[in-house]
Amino acid sequence: MTLTITLNTDCINNLDVSAAQSVIEKLLQEQAITSHEQQLRFEFDYPREADDPRELSEIPEVRLWFIRLDAQYPWLPFLLDWKSGELSRYTAMLVPHQFNRTEGIQYNPEALEIFVMHKIFILTNWMQQQGITSQSRLKSMAQLFGYELDEAFFDLIQ
Repeated sequence: MTLTITLNTDCINNLDVSAAQSVIEKLLQEQAITSHEQQLRFEFDYPREADDPRELSEIPEVRLWFIRLDAQYPWLPFLLDWKSGELSRYTAMLVPHQFNRTEGIQYNPEALEIFVMHKIFILTNWMQQQGITSQSRLKSMAQLFGYELDEAFFDLIQ
């Protein structure tokens, strides 16, 4: 079952993360986080001028909203629907990047490396707390961004 959080202009401009909180906190209370892995999507009702060429991740207010959400739920990538591109879009909200017409999104390499490793550390600890012992999810996440993680790496951080 896909979970959708709709973001509008008011919640973004007021840094109001309550729409996300209500969905996530309900899952936490029901102890249903792990059963909703990779099912969360964001929908935007954020009108822009017709001549505004920016992607959502290039709008400072939108990025700031996601930074606030990430501060509250740093393990959120576990819930994001990776197949529909939510992890890439979420990353674009938090990592400096540029858009290339032919190659798509081009993340700042150093910033992306820091982001990926930060999320690997956070998710490793969080998944252990949830009783999830497999590192395959974390390896897959790193691979989405072009990084290969060796089993020996996980031995170091456990």
